[in-house]
Amino acid sequence: MLEGKNIILGVCGSIAAYKSALLVRLLVKAGANVQVLMTPDATSFITPLTLSTLSKKPALVDYYKTETGEWNNHVELGLWADMLIIAPATANTLAKMANGFCDNLLTAVYLSAKCPVYFAPAMDLDMWLHPATRQNVSRLQSFGNTLIAPGNGELASGLYGEGRLAEPEEIVDFLSSILKKKLVLADHKVIVTAGPTYEAIDPVRFIGNHSSGKMGFAIADELARMGADVILISGPTAQVSGQQSIKRIDVTSAAEMLDACLAHYKDAKACIMSAAVADYTPVTIAQQKIKKKDASFAIELKTTTDILKTLGEQKTKGQILIGFALETNDEEANAITKLQKKNLDFIVLNSLNDAGAGFKKDTNKITIIDRDLHKTAFELKSKDAVAHDICLKVAQLINQ
Repeated sequence: MLEGKNIILGVCGSIAAYKSALLVRLLVKAGANVQVLMTPDATSFITPLTLSTLSKKPALVDYYKTETGEWNNHVELGLWADMLIIAPATANTLAKMANGFCDNLLTAVYLSAKCPVYFAPAMDLDMWLHPATRQNVSRLQSFGNTLIAPGNGELASGLYGEGRLAEPEEIVDFLSSILKKKLVLADHKVIVTAGPTYEAIDPVRFIGNHSSGKMGFAIADELARMGADVILISGPTAQVSGQQSIKRIDVTSAAEMLDACLAHYKDAKACIMSAAVADYTPVTIAQQKIKKKDASFAIELKTTTDILKTLGEQKTKGQILIGFALETNDEEANAITKLQKKNLDFIVLNSLNDAGAGFKKDTNKITIIDRDLHKTAFELKSKDAVAHDICLKVAQLINQ
């Protein structure tokens, strides 16, 4: 949720400022661009060098650099930020913010900021409970600013009660949840299948295919960026998701993939079946490694359960089911047959005859065919861009 966001972190003069180091680290790890602003008193509790090193940007304290006279433009900083977080926010800084005082760089940026503002107070129990502080907090909230409430626990004074700065992990989770609610697929559960399945012949060998899982993982990542609660059911693959919020379930065989899909399908708003599931599996799996012989060798196969068809038969009103068709001949006719037989909302067709499309490549060329047989053909694109096109179509159907 925080990837690519420009975040200003304001640090005030509180013993809780030591937690700012971990907060910066977590924000950067989440992919945010972090600019730290410190009040002069904050430098007594944690050094600008520490926060500069972690944020990879100079931590700013003053309006200008004493050595060069260069101005730290508070207006430009306010326009740059996607969000302003003040953590820890002291009683003194809350009072300044509530009453429009700006005697330091941080409060000047606050008054200039056009972005959402979040403040996480940290102070002793009696200070937090004082009517003046409560009034200042209420006033800041009336301005549209968002409180990240302090926690209960042992305070620096030795008292026990409310006033502890929220833990850095809690702050990051809070910000992520706020952003997620604004996204187009917020609160929608979506299943994505990816990769191949391996059907065991013996403890050593299997029947498989060349699917790398790249397309399915790109779709799962894009759905997560759009706010969906993603369950990624993956066959054997070396792919790694770029989104930490995705719940990944690793499976090996078609039967295991079917079980995983059925376990989550009932509550899913949509299911995107991009996995290359084996159509056949051995009737008998040898318990020991089969030894090589000079004579010819045959394996008796049976069909696997058609996962897509099974889900199509169980689909309820409002659920969306998407399939893929990788074809080598009669591409469009085969895709339409699959679309109709398996009760899909749309099918993603790609052909091995198209240069740059198919297994293990970083690009793909697709045509989307919906249940009304409307066709949308796309040019050759990166699989990330293709995933975006597919997910936009899913979001459109979900929000109709």
